[in-house]
Amino acid sequence: MTEAAPSGGVAARSDAKDGSATATIAARPEASETATAPTGSDFAELAKRINDAGLLERRPGYYVARLSIVGLLYVGGWVTFFLMGDTWWQLTVAAFLAVIFAQLALVAHDLAHRQVFRKRRISEISGRIAGNLGVGMSYGWWMDKHTRHHANPNHEELDPDVSPELLIWSERQARNSSGIAKFIGRRQAFLFFPLLTLEGFNLHVASVRGLFRPNLRGRAWEAVTLFAHFAFYLAAVFTVLPVGKAIVFLLVNQALFGVYLGCTFAPNHKGMPTLTKEDELDFLRKQVLTSRNIKGGVAIDIALGGLNYQIEHHLFPNMPSPNLPKAKKIVRDYCAELKVPYQETGLIESYAIALKHMHHVGAPIRAAAKG
Repeated sequence: MTEAAPSGGVAARSDAKDGSATATIAARPEASETATAPTGSDFAELAKRINDAGLLERRPGYYVARLSIVGLLYVGGWVTFFLMGDTWWQLTVAAFLAVIFAQLALVAHDLAHRQVFRKRRISEISGRIAGNLGVGMSYGWWMDKHTRHHANPNHEELDPDVSPELLIWSERQARNSSGIAKFIGRRQAFLFFPLLTLEGFNLHVASVRGLFRPNLRGRAWEAVTLFAHFAFYLAAVFTVLPVGKAIVFLLVNQALFGVYLGCTFAPNHKGMPTLTKEDELDFLRKQVLTSRNIKGGVAIDIALGGLNYQIEHHLFPNMPSPNLPKAKKIVRDYCAELKVPYQETGLIESYAIALKHMHHVGAPIRAAAKG
């Protein structure tokens, strides 16, 4: 396993003599790891190996089972909620539904990447059912945001997931920070997990705001399905429970949903090198050097919905998640051939790396405050 420097950047240069490229993970300005290989057909060769192994083929049986289980648990959670009635034990249902909401969001993720269906139309319809109607998260808004993330992972100017609106992800962002990002940035490593309790609410607000984006596809269906979720959710909670218990149920449910979802996505890129317009990498290196895999077996596969194979997922976004474990060996061995660093850690270690990175990049803010 090769660990990237916490505040690393990635740079690439061409060698005029032999046409090769060198990718360097560097903690600006010190270099910590170098990978050298011809880049012209690197991804093409990997894609051929993956395709020859049949790993891009759809897995209908798996998704029938997964969608059925998550769907039944979702319905079962709400049935239990109505049967239990007015009791504080409903908070256990709030916690259970938070987990199922996150699992449904992970299903919507696979649908958005066309891992389940090849055709866009059926993927969009299913995605809106799972995301908008089931969770209250706009499929269209999220799809636009996530597509930009996949195209330029950890790119400080182009990846919305590392936009310094609230948290900062590099020392460069810290030096240019202002407002709430500057205020939080000083102690963001300590505030990260508490802030995740607001992520569920943030997704709902961002989804509603996304309805006003001029390029949103299927705006009417987005709005209908999104507000149908809000109407059912609020009507159910405030009809079955008195106002006080209903508010506590809502807070517990949405806070745990945000924490679970945030903990699912946080290990994948946080603490990995960030890119800027100065960095030039081919597709394979751009995806591999900015991503991290999480090991842990079947339990982690289920909990993270396959996103623990983040490197393989970024290289082949439409690969069905049950095929990712087999792809991992091919990709890891190929990266070893090219001497491209391939990072994989345990779940807890990944959080430690991310938090250490967040504290490290906040140093310029803390230094300025002391000065």
